[in-house]
Amino acid sequence: MPLRLLLVRHGLSSFNTERRIQGRDDLSCLTDEGHSQARLTGAALADLHLDAVYSSPLSRAAATAAQLLEAQGGGLSAEFDDDLLEVDLAPWSGLLGSEVKARFPEAYRLWREAPDQLELERSDGSRFRPIPELMDQARRWLDRLEREHLDQADQSGKDLTTVLVVAHSAILRCLVLQLLGLPASRFQGLRLENASLSVFNLQRQAGGGVQVQIESLNVTAHLGNGLPPKGAGARLLLVRHGETDWNRQGRFQGQIDIPLNVNGLAQARSAADFLSDVPIQRAFTSSMARPRQTAEAILTAHPGVLLSSQEGLVEIGHGQWEGRLEQEISQAWGELLQQWKDAPHTVQMPEGENLQQVWDRSLACWSGLADGLEADETALVVAHDAVNKTILCALLGLTPADIWMVKQGNGGVSVIDWPPPDSAGRALPVVTCLNLTTHLGGVIDRTAAGAL
Repeated sequence: MPLRLLLVRHGLSSFNTERRIQGRDDLSCLTDEGHSQARLTGAALADLHLDAVYSSPLSRAAATAAQLLEAQGGGLSAEFDDDLLEVDLAPWSGLLGSEVKARFPEAYRLWREAPDQLELERSDGSRFRPIPELMDQARRWLDRLEREHLDQADQSGKDLTTVLVVAHSAILRCLVLQLLGLPASRFQGLRLENASLSVFNLQRQAGGGVQVQIESLNVTAHLGNGLPPKGAGARLLLVRHGETDWNRQGRFQGQIDIPLNVNGLAQARSAADFLSDVPIQRAFTSSMARPRQTAEAILTAHPGVLLSSQEGLVEIGHGQWEGRLEQEISQAWGELLQQWKDAPHTVQMPEGENLQQVWDRSLACWSGLADGLEADETALVVAHDAVNKTILCALLGLTPADIWMVKQGNGGVSVIDWPPPDSAGRALPVVTCLNLTTHLGGVIDRTAAGAL
């Protein structure tokens, strides 16, 4: 049975406010705003049943967990776990970020550009690499999670087990990387705000492995903030179109041009309200009706922004599967359908496309759009389930084989930021948020775990 893992970063701390390095030392505490953020997060989760809660023992995380759980009202207390401690940056702890940059310029550069290569010295003179150590720590914790909760859920027959974790930015990012099977070099490609909520769905596979799905990443709408603030580089808002009748019926749409239904139009309007205060300078859509209708609804709050159609963003061509229900496809192409579920990157759709073809054209289109943006611009991009999944997989460092790892709800919003180039002229895009659906009702997508 599925396990739902909720990851929450602690609320705003005194060191966050002062821009000091926190690390593993317990020198920082929650601010008044941090306490408020913790309570707001708990209130957003009030209708969920939590089976277990774990927290870092550091005071800023422990206080967040206590405030959150009181507001959540489920009667649980957090179990403290040293494997949820923050990254060890002892030589820098308590220093301002600007002081570290001035006193240790090369080490600071590595921390910003290649943190997995950073090496520091402990008080006893021994050398260590903080991020590789933290990746090992994250793996240990996830191994215990699987043994103590995922496997026990399978044995108990429960429909769903929900586990909440309250910890810190770096350890949570390492947990995400380990869940997705990504290397430590991708550490700076993720962003987690104070009191943000990220949701993952896990399920044991027949062969013994664990199937992982990102339901959402870095959600902050429950704090009243909308989207996290934009940085110095360009931003793209990647949106999936609203619902169609064929989505609701479970038909494979592909490149048949099905319009939005009544609910899909309402989802598009909700996305428009959610993004109404976000400055948007450019807008792009797949040339098909359902994303165009979604984009047009969003742009009602942004008059004067021209909408450009992009053939590279059209949905995957399902060929002979288009217009058919899964049951119909199973009867005629049973083995191929199962292959699509188990190894989607190996499937050539009958008279349609394969994922590599979609990957190549959608990423070529996406890269062209991103390269054409100025640093101060934000662009809206509205496309489809498979197209969005290929783009997000590529940005995260995943492959076409991994598209089931990424959830894309109808009307969901993802945010990608491009920071300024580093000292080598590289700019690693940051997946700031993924599949935000709070504007459609509730912090948690109730259908996600069942869809695994």
